[in-house]
Amino acid sequence: MIEFTDRVDAGAQLAQRLESLRGQDAVVLGLPRGGVPVAAEVAKALCLPLDVIVVRKLGVPFQPELAMGAIGEDGVRFLNTALVERGRISPAEVDAVERRERAVLEARVARFRGGRPRLDLTGKVAIVVDDGIATGATARVACRVARHLGAARVVLAVPVAAAESVHEMSTGGVADQVVHVSAPTSFYAVGAHYRDFTPTTDDDVAALLEQARRREPATVAPSTADADEDVVIPVGAASIEGHLDVPAGATGVVVFAHGSGSSRHSPRNRYVAEVLEDAGLGTLLIDLLTPEEELDRGNVFDIELLAGRLTAATRWLSERPDTASLRYGYFGASTGAGAALWAAAEPGSPVAAVVSRGGRPDLAAARLGSVRAPTLLIVGGRDDVVIGLNRQAQALLTQCENRLVLVEGATHLFEEPGALAEAAARARDWFVRHLLHRDEDAPA
Repeated sequence: MIEFTDRVDAGAQLAQRLESLRGQDAVVLGLPRGGVPVAAEVAKALCLPLDVIVVRKLGVPFQPELAMGAIGEDGVRFLNTALVERGRISPAEVDAVERRERAVLEARVARFRGGRPRLDLTGKVAIVVDDGIATGATARVACRVARHLGAARVVLAVPVAAAESVHEMSTGGVADQVVHVSAPTSFYAVGAHYRDFTPTTDDDVAALLEQARRREPATVAPSTADADEDVVIPVGAASIEGHLDVPAGATGVVVFAHGSGSSRHSPRNRYVAEVLEDAGLGTLLIDLLTPEEELDRGNVFDIELLAGRLTAATRWLSERPDTASLRYGYFGASTGAGAALWAAAEPGSPVAAVVSRGGRPDLAAARLGSVRAPTLLIVGGRDDVVIGLNRQAQALLTQCENRLVLVEGATHLFEEPGALAEAAARARDWFVRHLLHRDEDAPA
């Protein structure tokens, strides 16, 4: 039975079951690798900090996929002695497996945290998250590690688990509370409950932790200004015009990259900008080309040129006192979406989220594998050609959280009743989740 589209969807469903923990002194701890994408979604939804709790399965020497125990940080170990005795596994064999797995564990701790210290769990609620539980050996050790590190309360949260394991975890004192979305009595494998169960890589884990670190409130100072002005932005020897609107208290600003035949005065762009502004986000609508450059049709499809202009506009924002500390997002339409993703792929790009509406992300195909900013692709449900191009592009977005959303009944320009409103709402929710960090900033 498939209950989850992917780990992001599983995390969103799990977060709903954990809503009572919002606002508590808690830390979300993902189990690498597969548990981290689920945990990242939970942390975002509940506005809680994210860290990993690194554990390794101890596989039976002659059947490595079968866990005879697990190890965790700070020397914590859980061993299924009954299984060890039944399998006639000697202490020397157990020690050999543990030494090998301990070396991997320590290397992953260094890789995932990048030299940063782990989050302090003393006196806090530890929410241990995995993508699912079969036997639960790894989860047991993770909970023990959390207690060992000072957690006052341990909550084990998983999208799916074998009913027998849930009972054992709940009654055996492993966790103070076990939260799940599904616990079937007939359980085959965790992956059987996901449509997409693509393996999570170490790079995926490191990227999710870095994204979470960037979302921490301490890294962003809300704007104290209330800017609403026409601006001129230098871009090398030329300059481009735009309009900047940053409401007081905003913690993020979205730069608009329009497509062919559009401009910063486009009613569609202005409508989306107003929806974002109502949610507490700043907006910068710009013309990526000068009037003279627009006369050359080829410039509209010069994605590298357009991306360079976006990068220059972002740098300009970072140099203004009232926008320097904000998070930045890109909203691209048509060819502007290709430019937004090209710019977001630049090494060290500060962009924290990208939305494409009826866009051509395929025009940045050569760079999509380097995009780390969470990316939302919005396409009209009747825009068949562009749907195909977006699906191809999505397959190349391997280093970031991404989602493709189809607006039912909409064509390329979203001119149908309610279509543009739905697209704008989707964009607003994506940017609010990734650019704002305070509960009061979220739209109703």
